Amino acid sequence: MSGSVFPAGSVVHSLWTTAAPAAPVDSIPAPHIEYAQLSPVLIVFGVAVLGILVEAFVPRAHRYLAQVTVAVVGLAAAFAAVVALAEKGYGTTKAHIAAMGAVAVDGPALFLQGTILLVAIVSVLTFAERRLDPRAHGRQVDSFAAQGSAVPGGDQEKAAVRAGFTSTEVFPLLLFAVGGMLVFPAANDLLTLFVALEVFSLPLYILCALARRNRLMSQEAAVKYFLLGAFSSAFLLFGIALLYGYAGSVTYSGISSVIDGTARMTPALASTTGNDALLLIGLAMVAVGLLFKVGAVPFHMWTPDVYQGAPTPVTGFMAAATKVAAFGALLRLLYVVLPGMRWDWRPVMWGVAIATMLVGAVVAVTQTDVKRLLAYSSIAHAGFILAGVIATTPDGVSSVLFYLAAYSFVTLGAFAVVTLVRDAGGEATHLSRWAGLGRRSPLVAAVFAVFLLAFAGIPLTSGFAGKFAVFKAAAQGGAMPLVIVGVISSAVAAFFYIRVIVLMFFSEPKAGGPSVAVPSPLTSTAIAIGVVVTLVLGLAPQYFLDLAATSGVFIR
Repeated sequence: MSGSVFPAGSVVHSLWTTAAPAAPVDSIPAPHIEYAQLSPVLIVFGVAVLGILVEAFVPRAHRYLAQVTVAVVGLAAAFAAVVALAEKGYGTTKAHIAAMGAVAVDGPALFLQGTILLVAIVSVLTFAERRLDPRAHGRQVDSFAAQGSAVPGGDQEKAAVRAGFTSTEVFPLLLFAVGGMLVFPAANDLLTLFVALEVFSLPLYILCALARRNRLMSQEAAVKYFLLGAFSSAFLLFGIALLYGYAGSVTYSGISSVIDGTARMTPALASTTGNDALLLIGLAMVAVGLLFKVGAVPFHMWTPDVYQGAPTPVTGFMAAATKVAAFGALLRLLYVVLPGMRWDWRPVMWGVAIATMLVGAVVAVTQTDVKRLLAYSSIAHAGFILAGVIATTPDGVSSVLFYLAAYSFVTLGAFAVVTLVRDAGGEATHLSRWAGLGRRSPLVAAVFAVFLLAFAGIPLTSGFAGKFAVFKAAAQGGAMPLVIVGVISSAVAAFFYIRVIVLMFFSEPKAGGPSVAVPSPLTSTAIAIGVVVTLVLGLAPQYFLDLAATSGVFIR
């Protein structure tokens, strides 16, 4: 009886299953990762992990020196790796797509990575400054909260200050942010782009909340940045989903080939590409996510509050490095994925660039706080850089690369000077407190004046060379009205830069005004690097313009 049941059961079973062929052993290919070509990113992430181990195992008294040393050595090693890759031709003749199509190794990627790493090295020097604030309980203190997890003004915070604690974990956080920034402009598919965005954004949210003084304002800035950053990330992710729905691919080359009609057409593709709504809405949402990081109007509202509330060394790093990474990602998206759609995205970018230049310049005139003034200045500069992006020519790419390098060091230097002007409550950032600074401390005022003149685009500074390059590229690309708006905005911006210089040198210093702290060699070196780069790129920019030109070709 049992013999008659089993054959019947097997017949029924075979109605809805079938035997699978034996899978070959090598059916899943092993990933091929070019570790040498990814070495700058791997070094930075490796050093960041090492920094976490330092926090875990090195005694508190020795962590500061260990973290600063690890961070500077690691960033310098990563920069050396970028230079080595460029020397081997990976920026030009050997440019290719690495890591299974996820990361591009080409001229723009290496140029932007080198700029980010140099900015990060200078930023570490300002993070490590410990001579500006008066000693607390006999110990030197830096710009960061004694214990980030403590409630502001609470007993735990007071105990941490008495014990001389310092938040040395800011250095690994900085390194993780730098690692994400290195991947962001080199990402060659949308998922890598999103992961890199989150990797560098999350440490920045934390760093913004760690100011030693004005902790509530600092935490408010971090919450604003986090909430608005989460919205922008959601826009980006939704846009990625729509672009994948349109093209059936998240790789830049795959999406681009579908857009320009060179991809092999399948029934699925035919059904999705028949309607451009997915493509246009997806593109708009991805652009919103990137323009938020750039600080372009109308996605700029977080910038002044976050710049004002965050610790000033963090503000300087964020203002310089984030712009470099975000503009690099925006360039790659527009020039690699969407060259065939420039008639669709250029008019929108025209509007964004014009609004950004005008709002940044006009609203900055009304500001009374130095950090907020520099924040609106950075918004105006985002508009100037967008003029080069819109050019859609090789000169457009190279001019944007040069401008980003020049602007980042001016910004770092300016915020480093802001940390020096102090009163009993910490940094004196209200403009009225800067009156007569040129008489009280001529050298510091003169250095700040150099940075302001560079922001204004005065000849013989890096700002003039950068603006001339992007405006020339925009004019050659047929965007002459944009150049006219840019020149008018520059004239408006020059007014408030010159106003600060007049305030410093031609106003009487007030009794009981702020003093200028004497920095350690760390901040002095950071400011000196900013001045040297500003003057060298202004007086002899040709070598660096040529370097940007040779680095301006994207690999697809």
